[in-house]
Amino acid sequence: MDAVVTKTEPHHTEPRIADRRVRQMQRADKFRLTAVGGLAALSLDALSSVAYGPEAIVLVLVAAGAAAVSWTLPVACAIAALLLVLVLSYRQVIAVHPDGGGAYAVAKKQLGRPAALLAAASLVVDYVLTVAVSLAAGAASLASAFPALAHELLPMTLIGLAALTVINLIGVAESARVLMGPTILFVVLIGGVIVVGLLRPEPVAMIGGDPGPIEPVEALGIVLLLKAFAAGCSSLTGVEAIANAVPAFRTPAVRRAQHTEVALGILLGAMLLGLAVLIREHHVTPRPDVTILAQLAAAAFGTGWLFYLTNLAVTAVLLLAANTSFGGLPVLLALLAKDHRAPSLFALRSERPVFRYGVTALALLAGLVLLAVDAETHRLLPVFAIGVFIGFTISQTGLVLHWWRVRDRGWLPRALLNGFGATLTAVAGVVLLAEKFTEGAWLLLLIIPALVGLFFRIENYYAGVARQLRLREIPPPPRPAPEAKELVVVPVVTMSEVTYRALEAALRMRGEIVAVAADIDPATTKRLSAQWKEWDPGVPLAVLPCPHRSLVSTLVGYVRKQTAAGLGVTVLLAHVEARHWWQRPLHNPRGPVLTAALRVRTEAVIATLAVRLA
Repeated sequence: MDAVVTKTEPHHTEPRIADRRVRQMQRADKFRLTAVGGLAALSLDALSSVAYGPEAIVLVLVAAGAAAVSWTLPVACAIAALLLVLVLSYRQVIAVHPDGGGAYAVAKKQLGRPAALLAAASLVVDYVLTVAVSLAAGAASLASAFPALAHELLPMTLIGLAALTVINLIGVAESARVLMGPTILFVVLIGGVIVVGLLRPEPVAMIGGDPGPIEPVEALGIVLLLKAFAAGCSSLTGVEAIANAVPAFRTPAVRRAQHTEVALGILLGAMLLGLAVLIREHHVTPRPDVTILAQLAAAAFGTGWLFYLTNLAVTAVLLLAANTSFGGLPVLLALLAKDHRAPSLFALRSERPVFRYGVTALALLAGLVLLAVDAETHRLLPVFAIGVFIGFTISQTGLVLHWWRVRDRGWLPRALLNGFGATLTAVAGVVLLAEKFTEGAWLLLLIIPALVGLFFRIENYYAGVARQLRLREIPPPPRPAPEAKELVVVPVVTMSEVTYRALEAALRMRGEIVAVAADIDPATTKRLSAQWKEWDPGVPLAVLPCPHRSLVSTLVGYVRKQTAAGLGVTVLLAHVEARHWWQRPLHNPRGPVLTAALRVRTEAVIATLAVRLA
């Protein structure tokens, strides 16, 4: 027997493309984030929180008198320690879960379905509220500088929301370029407030009304310090956004995301501690009509142009901080959709690539929240930070289990670090929930379980569909169908290029072809029949009686009659495709209506033909 010799072709690898920009375009990296761009696009929520985080600490401590404000620095140090734990933890989350998702991805792998859905629900709430709070706070800050805008808060927030939505529908990398300038200016000015303020022995200027002597109404103790700690932890919202949006970074995405997370931790920690030191050194207490940060800016710069520039930069960054959610929530919804726990359309990307449906859903939900509270920040704050503490605690707990199961080199210190972080965030979340329960936090006990239940029902629905359609199962051999006559039905309304294209396409299909017209208007039908006879395309025109003057019911009845007679029917529907999206409403929507009716009410095969306008 002769041996069979198989000749293998030499393996050729494609040469590496030298131009970095071409490589980025092929990987769609052109539309993804660099580390610096990620800091601008995904970190503004956390960085801008220095505008209200230290103030939240002071507002709690001042209940024990003006002297208690000196405890701002120890409380800020505790928050900075928790920030360090979170940054180190989320670096590990990024490495272990490069597809993004943050707390949801960790919980899904380590803690199971209920914990994963709880994490997802809490993150959805937090992302939506982040957009609403950032826009509302920014509008209020702008109105403080320009009192004429005080009654236009809601329109301003909705305009800002629309602008951010458009930017993110264009692409997250483009939004990063837009946000990079304000981010750098904000960080530089806050750094200037800290450095210049520390160099001055006394404040240059003091603004706001004199509050007079502050009488203590509560004793300074562990409970008050815990309340201050929980209130100041609002500065940590947004820390998880980078871990949730790892796929939005350029290759290598994991390393870039980790660098961005560390840079965020360094900047945020430095600003928090610096402002806390200033508050203690200058004995800053709350004053009417001005913020703590504005007082610190006046103490460092006076009330000149740098003071106004700082406050305008704070306003701009608060407005733009909402962009963090636009980077994180669409990715989270895409992961939920891939797990069949959210509608599958959230997993679809546009060509940029952008999760367009996730961006749109976030904009709609945030808009509804703003309308419900009339863009009043104080009505949102009670439920703002609690959702993110739930995510923090679940993420840390999941990583503890991860290290316990892996037990590789150095696992014990990592597990202890994550366990410590889980304890701190759980305590902060419980304290904040208890403190703000009567102010609206009780709503979370309704909203989060409702979202978890919704995710459960969607997953169960998809599981039922999968069983019914026998997805991923090898079907039995198809049964040979009896010979059936094929009929191609071409609805005709008038003589046109659309009619010509439809008949031309029908002639390339298998089966007998018949053109049908509904006798809605006898004069029009008579003219169409005369023109058809003159044209003589070789295809008969059947005029269907139409007593109810409804094209849909007439065509559906005709098709059902043909299929009932044992014919295999294909309906070819031609429609005009406008060149621009804004021109589509100008055309008759008859085609989609007919398509939907025939698919639902008949057994025919529906084919569509688009006739595009030049």
